[in-house]
Amino acid sequence: MAGQRPLPRFPEPDTEPFWEATKRHELAYQVCDHSGEVVFYPRKYCLHCGGDGLSWRTSKGEGEVYTFSVVMQSRHPAFADLGPYAVAYVDLDEGFRIMTNIVGVNNPVEDIHCGMRVKLVWQDQGEGEVSLPMFEPA
Repeated sequence: MAGQRPLPRFPEPDTEPFWEATKRHELAYQVCDHSGEVVFYPRKYCLHCGGDGLSWRTSKGEGEVYTFSVVMQSRHPAFADLGPYAVAYVDLDEGFRIMTNIVGVNNPVEDIHCGMRVKLVWQDQGEGEVSLPMFEPA
């Protein structure tokens, strides 16, 4: 890769626990203590009831591709050497959707399809930095 991917800037009070969990290769999400609804991406309040009591859980990292697009070229230096790569929404079995990359395929145009089962893999971003959750065919 020509450069490092853009990373979050800290302090970041709403999402910092999520990013800290990535260092341990854990995909963290929240559940509302009041409504029981899954909350993702990380935030202070439940979107369903407005409650501020949210508990952190760890996903098993299994799900399926909801939709995807293949980026054929990118001018950003961190992505320039990737060649074609897939950006996807993955529906996790715990009930939330995450924007991510699908990796571990020979040809992202032909080897990925909606509904495909995928599993979590991690891309480390340097010593002590966060890791990025990505998915590969299950």
